[in-house]
Amino acid sequence: MDEHGLPHDLQTLARQAERRRALRWMAGLGGLGAVGVLPLLGCGGGDDEALAATSSSSSGSGSSSSGSSSGSCALIPEETAGPYPGDGSNSTSAGVANALMLSGIVRSDIRSSIAGTSGTAGGVPLTLKLQLVNTAAGCASLAGYAIYLWHCDREGRYSMYSSGVTDQNYLRGLQATDSDGIASFGSIFPGCYDGRMPHVHFEIYRSINSATSFSKRLRTSQLTFPLAACNEVYATSGYGTSVANLARISFASDNVFSDGTTLQMSSVSGNVTDGYVATLMVGLSA
Repeated sequence: MDEHGLPHDLQTLARQAERRRALRWMAGLGGLGAVGVLPLLGCGGGDDEALAATSSSSSGSGSSSSGSSSGSCALIPEETAGPYPGDGSNSTSAGVANALMLSGIVRSDIRSSIAGTSGTAGGVPLTLKLQLVNTAAGCASLAGYAIYLWHCDREGRYSMYSSGVTDQNYLRGLQATDSDGIASFGSIFPGCYDGRMPHVHFEIYRSINSATSFSKRLRTSQLTFPLAACNEVYATSGYGTSVANLARISFASDNVFSDGTTLQMSSVSGNVTDGYVATLMVGLSA
């Protein structure tokens, strides 16, 4: 018998029931981002961050016609850079792979290769807009920071690493955030390769000048897209293998997004003819 007695046990059970009701209510607020700010994620912090991540986790799907941003102001989760970062953290057969040191890497249009290399990635046009905000200061915009962004081409290949494109460095770029904390990249919609949901990698640096190697990064994360947009794009020419690959994977089974996508889910607008725009708010405690 509990040494505290029946009243204590009843109070404990009541608190547990109330907490479960609160968590169910908060889990239903996945669409809160529609009221204002863009998206983010709590990861590896205190109890408040853990609760924010729990309450906002959900499998990502949605309409590609959504023009507003989703999510809320919170710390973007730390994620793996994967095996193809090109940030000086690993090597290829040609040596250390560091696109950050390439001439011309600071750019807004990342569709073509640079530094004396020719080649352009084909695909449905996509503009990626990331807004960097300070979660430690009321989500004020973080101007003058730098975002290094990279992703695979429509065939699922990563420049500098994958067979057939080891001599290319397209779909990689570095941009400083403007006065509103926004960095914008002109690109193509990435393909879906086997074993991963469609995604984009990015790293945050304190400034363009400090963005020379992975060792100086402040945070590494990934973003993804609503299934509706992916299905629309993959029905077009050039994305044939993405259809079968996407059918074999889900957000629930993806090794990065299985813990929830709400705060890494970009808001996408547009169409396959005119191209798409994907926006995401990225929270950093600065």
